[in-house]
Amino acid sequence: MEKTKLGISVGLFGAIIFAVALFGGYIPSILLVGYVLLMETNEWLRKSAVKALATLASFSVLMLLIGLIPDVLNWIASLINVFGASIYFSFINSVFNVINSLIGIMKELVFVALIFKALSQGTVKLPVVDNLINKYM
Repeated sequence: MEKTKLGISVGLFGAIIFAVALFGGYIPSILLVGYVLLMETNEWLRKSAVKALATLASFSVLMLLIGLIPDVLNWIASLINVFGASIYFSFINSVFNVINSLIGIMKELVFVALIFKALSQGTVKLPVVDNLINKYM
């Protein structure tokens, strides 16, 4: 079992990186990924660290794009309301709230799967993220 320069196994450190990405957010994730890219030589660990950050960013972008649709519709409704007509998109807002909740659940499930697979130095195939990592790393 290969160990990192910190003295813990590579698989455990990869699982920690995925857990930090899920629970800690961007700042701790960027710090850990920076450490791995600067100090560690294990190729699997380096790719896993970048995958954790890329997966976190992908889910954020997806949630941003989905959340943008009801915001635009609410802006249009506000503009129409200025001219005296009344229009509300409460049903559409509810639908997009449900979609955002589903994406949040998917994010948690994907990261939990990545955490458990990382313990044995495995991975979960995420086509878009994996293609980007393979192309640029």
